[in-house]
Amino acid sequence: MTDYTDGTGMQYHLHIKKGDVGRYVLLPGDPKRVRLIAERLDDAAMIADNREFVTYTGYIDGEKVSVTSTGIGGPSASIAMEELALCGADTFIRVGTCGGIALSVTSGDVVIATGAVRAEGTSREYAPIEFPAVADFDVVYALKKAASELSFPCHLGVVQCKDSFYGQHDPEKMPVSYDLLNKWEAWKRLGVLASEMESAALFTVAARLGARCGAVFFTVANQEREKLGLENPKLHDTSRAIDTAIKAIRILISEDRNRA
Repeated sequence: MTDYTDGTGMQYHLHIKKGDVGRYVLLPGDPKRVRLIAERLDDAAMIADNREFVTYTGYIDGEKVSVTSTGIGGPSASIAMEELALCGADTFIRVGTCGGIALSVTSGDVVIATGAVRAEGTSREYAPIEFPAVADFDVVYALKKAASELSFPCHLGVVQCKDSFYGQHDPEKMPVSYDLLNKWEAWKRLGVLASEMESAALFTVAARLGARCGAVFFTVANQEREKLGLENPKLHDTSRAIDTAIKAIRILISEDRNRA
């Protein structure tokens, strides 16, 4: 591969190098959420800020832990994971938001993805479409245990991962409305919990890298509940997802130390 940084060892997009990040990394989409998460780490400091990628590194229980924003969508999320892995990271948790699909998923609920519908494009440049995008079992277990200990309302299951936000919310206006509407109905019938934009790519890239990856989401709202006139407030405080991810990292650190 072409070295775009002329031997400096600096990653081209993230502007990080080996030693800058820990093996455990939290991956919010929003750069502003990086700072909220970093406040929960010990001795956190900004490492880099380039494009949509903001990176902080601090400590949890004496273990180096990093936070890097990925921006929106699979292309930038995959870049972030690739470059973090080159710098030593091997365990990732996406900390994001989602919109509910299943009627049982209500505003403010925590959703933990066990797998993702690959309705985006990035993962197709890593694996044939027959390959499933699944989360790492150890990370899923840690996230579920964390949410349970925090007494957060929580759902485990498959999420849908797409490339177009407005294709989800205004499908009738799209030239391919026939495809979007039919597939959305399929996701509902198959019990898909929620929709978001990065997990399928991250799970597939992690498989290629031999890394561990999971994802936890805060449910902003549920458009299916709104269609039926059910209660559906719009919520934006992502603290539940952040707290679940931080506690899950602490669980993973403890279990990894016990295995060593």
